[in-house]
Amino acid sequence: MSARAGKQSILLDPVPFVASAAAVAGPLEGQGPLKGDFDLVYGDLRAGQKSFEAAERKMLQEACSLALEKGSFSLEQIDYFISGDLLNQITVSGYSAAALGRPYFGLYGACSTLALALSWGGILVAGGFAGSALAATASHHCSAERQFRYPTEYGFQRPEQAQWTVTGAAAAVISAAGGSPGITAITTGKVVDLGEKDSFSLGAAMAPAAASTLLMHFADLERNPDYYDLIVTGDLGRVGSQLLLALLSRSGYYPEQRYSDCGLMIYNPHFHEIGAGGSGCACSGVVVLGHLLRRMRQGELHKVLVVSTGALHSTTTLAQGESIPAVAHAVALEM
Repeated sequence: MSARAGKQSILLDPVPFVASAAAVAGPLEGQGPLKGDFDLVYGDLRAGQKSFEAAERKMLQEACSLALEKGSFSLEQIDYFISGDLLNQITVSGYSAAALGRPYFGLYGACSTLALALSWGGILVAGGFAGSALAATASHHCSAERQFRYPTEYGFQRPEQAQWTVTGAAAAVISAAGGSPGITAITTGKVVDLGEKDSFSLGAAMAPAAASTLLMHFADLERNPDYYDLIVTGDLGRVGSQLLLALLSRSGYYPEQRYSDCGLMIYNPHFHEIGAGGSGCACSGVVVLGHLLRRMRQGELHKVLVVSTGALHSTTTLAQGESIPAVAHAVALEM
C-alpha cells in the first residue's frame, strides 16, 4: 500500500496509471518544434469564442473530451475532476467543472498545477478513493497578460527575462487499471520566497523552489539524477534553468545531461518575442501530456521526473510591493 517516504514524498502502491491524455495548443505553439505531439491546434487565439477567457475555457473542455475519447472513458466513469488555471478564482476550471458535471477539486498551484493535479489524482486512485480521475489544466497568453501584466494591445516592450505564457490545455485520465506510464512517486513542495519582486523574472523566483523540491525528492527516495532518463521542470525558462543548475551543483548534483525545461522545449527559438522561454499552466501541461507521454509510450523514455513550478503572487501583492513566493511539485512517471 502507499506509504510516506522521507519528509515530503509518497510512494504510490498500487500504482495509478495515466490511462489516457490529450493536449491542445494555440497557433504559436502549433508552429513550434512539438507541433506534431498535440491532439489539436487552434488557428486563432480566440478559438472562435468572443473572448480570450472563453477561448481558454473551450480549450480546457476540449482537452478533457479528447482525453476521455482517446481512452474510451465515459464521463460516468470519472469519479473526480481535478483542475486549476491562472485566472482569478480559477474560473476556467470552475466553468469547465460545471459543464462536465463531475465531483470537482479546484486546485491553485499557478504554473505548478499540472503536477499538483496529477498528484491529487494519483493519491485518490492509489488510495482506493476513486477508480478514475480526470486531471487537467490550462492557460492562455492573452488572458494571463491582461490579468498579471499589460493587455497585449498596449504594445508593452517586454524585457529579455520575460517569458511567454503558453496558450493551450492538457488533461489526463488517471486510472487504477490500464494504460501507461504509472505515477510511482510524488514529492510535494514547500513554498520558497527569497525576495524576488520582478514579475517578469518568474524563472528566477521559481528556481529556488524547484531546487528545494528536487533535493528533497532525491533525499526522501534515496535517488540521484541518474535514476531518471529525464528530469524536466515546468517553466523556468532560460534564466531559471541556469539558476536551478547552479543551485543543485552546490549540493553536489549535476543533472545537465538529463535535464530540460518545458519552457525551453515548446517554442521555436527563432521567435524572439518569447524572451526567456515559455510559461503558464499549459507549458508543462502540453509538453508532458503531449510530447513526453508520446516518447515514453514509444520506448524512448522509461523514467521521467516532472517538476512543475509555480509563482504564487497576485496582482494585488505585486501592486503592494510584495515579493513573489514560489512552489514546485514533483511527479515520477515510469513505464
